[in-house]
Amino acid sequence: MRQSAAATRASQGALTNSHASVAAAASKLLEKKKEFDAVSALERASALYLERIEGLGEDCDIMADSGQAHGQVLEQWPRMFQILSLFLASRNANDETAGPLDQPDTDLGGQRLTYIRSPPPQRKIGDRNMKIVPLPHPLIPHGSRG
Repeated sequence: MRQSAAATRASQGALTNSHASVAAAASKLLEKKKEFDAVSALERASALYLERIEGLGEDCDIMADSGQAHGQVLEQWPRMFQILSLFLASRNANDETAGPLDQPDTDLGGQRLTYIRSPPPQRKIGDRNMKIVPLPHPLIPHGSRG
């Protein structure tokens, strides 16, 4: 009987050791799962942050483009005032040379300011609104392309 009691005690000791190692492995696994969940949450938060930063970058690009457009408009004002002053100077010169009986006040002697529309600005290669159209392949007939 002594041998069986010793064998039982040895098997119980091995079970206790295996239970302890299983419990330690389970706690380690739980710790690693928590760590993995934290890293996953950090990745999701980083992706959202990146998305927001990219949106801000696009907004800044739009503001920069509108700033350039405003700058181009403001750049034209001195030229416009120069044209107006030339027009007024030539009108005053015509008024001084012509007598009051020669021309009525409403007639400007064929001189008028006119608006000449300039062509729209050409798109740059980096514009976001630019459409990319594939060119036909020189060796494939146009009708056979899918």
